[in-house]
Amino acid sequence: MPDQLSITAIEGLPEIAAGDDLGQMIVHAAASQGTSLKNGDVLVVAQKVVSKAEGRVLKLEDVEPSPFARQIGLLNDRDPRLIETILKESRRIVRMDKGVLITETHHGFVCANSGVDASNLPGDGTVCLLPEHPDESAQRIRARVRELAAAEVAVIVTDTFGRPWREGTTEVAIGVAGMSALQDYRGTTDAHGHLLRVTVIAIADELASAADLARKKTSGVPAVIVRGFQYETGDEGAGPLIRGPGTDIFR
Repeated sequence: MPDQLSITAIEGLPEIAAGDDLGQMIVHAAASQGTSLKNGDVLVVAQKVVSKAEGRVLKLEDVEPSPFARQIGLLNDRDPRLIETILKESRRIVRMDKGVLITETHHGFVCANSGVDASNLPGDGTVCLLPEHPDESAQRIRARVRELAAAEVAVIVTDTFGRPWREGTTEVAIGVAGMSALQDYRGTTDAHGHLLRVTVIAIADELASAADLARKKTSGVPAVIVRGFQYETGDEGAGPLIRGPGTDIFR
């Protein structure tokens, strides 16, 4: 049989609140729909529910904008409280133009608005921040799956990023546990015997995007099971996906 992957959305999860045991809720929801997690699965979880469970939700009415945030907000017709939140979640501004604010987060991710997002949140004036330590978030969920479902799985926490030179957004891995985020083909040969010198595949990002096809942005489904992918185990997290300053020719 040729290689096959199955991608299954986990439905039935309620609105997630701070302090919820997200790992337990995912395990129970998967079992309830007849798709219990199994050894070798990749569990892909949207960042938004991870952040909600970890209390990374902020009301803008509690934010006091700095003079710099007020200036940026005025120039770009944006809420200065939101700008202040974006700045606090960043280590530097990468680019600011045409109302778009691209930053580098404290994790090292380069993305719009430091990952601060107001979508899929009840009420107005509320924003969601990225998890403080996404790899640790993935590890906690993985540990709960092991404990409750007796299954060894890999876990990927994803977020939606835009891309330079390409229209549209795609999912990327911001937290990884139990698998190598990259698959390195350097030193191997292709089907014609040519030596591969630079080929390194961002496996975790590709799995994140594949899972998103079963999730749909407006469906309220935050978790997906990818089954049938033979991943390499590893504990490096999502860090290897971030290109360092020494090799980033656009920095």
